[in-house]
Amino acid sequence: MGSSLSTTSFPSALGDIVSRLPGPFSHLSQSVLVDFDVSILKQGLTIFAGSWLLWRVFKTIFAKHPLDNVPGPKASSYIAGSIAELFDPNPWPFHENLEKNHTGIARIASVMGRPMLYVYDPKALYHILLKDQSLYEENEDFIRTNTIIFGKSLLSTVGDHHRRQRKILSPVFSAAHLRDMVPLFYDVCYKLRDSVRLEVSRGKTEIDMLEWMSRTALELMGHSGWGTSFDSLQPGAILHPYYNAIKSFMETLVKTTAARFLFLPYLVNIGTPGFRRFLVNIFPWRTLHELRDIVDVMHDTSVSVYREKMKVLQQGGPDALREQIGEGKDILSTLLKANMLATTDDQKMPEEEVIGQMTTLTFAGMDTTSNALSRILYMLSTNLDVQSKLREEILQAKAEHGELLYDELHQLPYLDAVCRETLRLYPPASLILRTTVADATLPLERPLRCLDGKEVTELVVPRGTNILVSILASNRDPLTWGPDANEWKPERWLSPLPKTVTESRHPGIYSHLMTFIGGNRACIGFKFSQLEMKAVLCVLLESFKFAPTKTQIKWEFHGISQPAVNENGVHKLQLPLTVSLA
Repeated sequence: MGSSLSTTSFPSALGDIVSRLPGPFSHLSQSVLVDFDVSILKQGLTIFAGSWLLWRVFKTIFAKHPLDNVPGPKASSYIAGSIAELFDPNPWPFHENLEKNHTGIARIASVMGRPMLYVYDPKALYHILLKDQSLYEENEDFIRTNTIIFGKSLLSTVGDHHRRQRKILSPVFSAAHLRDMVPLFYDVCYKLRDSVRLEVSRGKTEIDMLEWMSRTALELMGHSGWGTSFDSLQPGAILHPYYNAIKSFMETLVKTTAARFLFLPYLVNIGTPGFRRFLVNIFPWRTLHELRDIVDVMHDTSVSVYREKMKVLQQGGPDALREQIGEGKDILSTLLKANMLATTDDQKMPEEEVIGQMTTLTFAGMDTTSNALSRILYMLSTNLDVQSKLREEILQAKAEHGELLYDELHQLPYLDAVCRETLRLYPPASLILRTTVADATLPLERPLRCLDGKEVTELVVPRGTNILVSILASNRDPLTWGPDANEWKPERWLSPLPKTVTESRHPGIYSHLMTFIGGNRACIGFKFSQLEMKAVLCVLLESFKFAPTKTQIKWEFHGISQPAVNENGVHKLQLPLTVSLA
């Protein structure tokens, strides 16, 4: 899996070890090792896991914790705590109850009843993500999982290593570089428009826009990120294995959440990568094997594109990249050229890290952008007056400027308002996780009444405490956004925001929102994502009208918020909309 689980077989790895032993042991043959009774290992692992689980249950029941005095919902399970509710496909009622019954912070039971905090108090967020961010790092499960999947990339590095990677990557997300990206975006957007128009001309009125947004988001990343193409964007085209892998990745990963919390901290340090790969292969769990295969496809595709790009660069130099998709302006080409010009190691990104960033940026951008676009189209389909007003703004701008490039896309106030409001009320990612790396004092803006009746304005948070930062609750907080915080109102962005918003200490990097979080782990590509979304919406709304169908659409949580339908008893991630020519 990824760069950390090699394909070395267990017997081969064990044979290498045995061959180095002295005396009579050194003559053991490979055939003897192949006869190793895997069932014995399985039984041993089962006994170990059961004993460890029992010990953790007893420890949790009888141990006291400093956060026991913080109010919060009762756990539904001794073993899983409230993890099932948090990561359920329909977690929204659980979130709503937390927001209704608590004002900024609550205690939630994690695996084995271990307390964690659910936080959206503005001052607490400011300290967690900005002022005291060195005390609140990414959760170890998050880092371990992403290291296995992506290697050493932005999602799996911390401290100075993470800061160095961001420094190297930052120029490709600068305003100057993004200006060059917009024409690349339109190349893809026009293919999308032509294919949707073809479907409409053939009499198809109900179209799954989630699939089109997902295919488009990957192809946008292919052109502007990798300098390659994954999809012709033709109706009915055979989809690239990389598309299928990245599309199913989050849903599959979320299914392993509880198991990762329980076992990953212990299994990640057992033996060699080859031995860990062997354990994954023999473990009788289909979801784990699906995740293994998904990660293999993502990693192998990244390596293949990287090597092809390096070959072109080495044979023809930087000029040869201009003849490829992306015209040498894509993120990968830019990184490779920067590596060639670098004079110190601090300015270079090692090969394995470049490969890791490729899948990291694609994964981080594809699902979030495609589902944000899907949500916007859904909201426009159910608010036709907003859709008409937005289309009029786009048509007027195109009549005046022609193709809307970087500056013009930033001068469409209603388009900006629709994007901001949708990302406020419906952030694709609703939670992020942090862990205290030392005992910390967490200040609160709103006094907390504890279970013993006392009010406190700060909490002592022990080292190793997991903290759920609720992007969703922060963006919908009525004490910040007002009594209409749970309503979709693009117009709120066309007049000055209330002081409760502008003077709030929210650490968000984008429009007083937590959607792209803040601090040194804020989304590095949020401006890139905004441009993608605006380019796609301008092209689509100029050409098409969108209306709802009779199919009921539910928005589910699979790591991010996604639209789903139940068609004849079959569950599908889809967004069917009625599409007609504008």
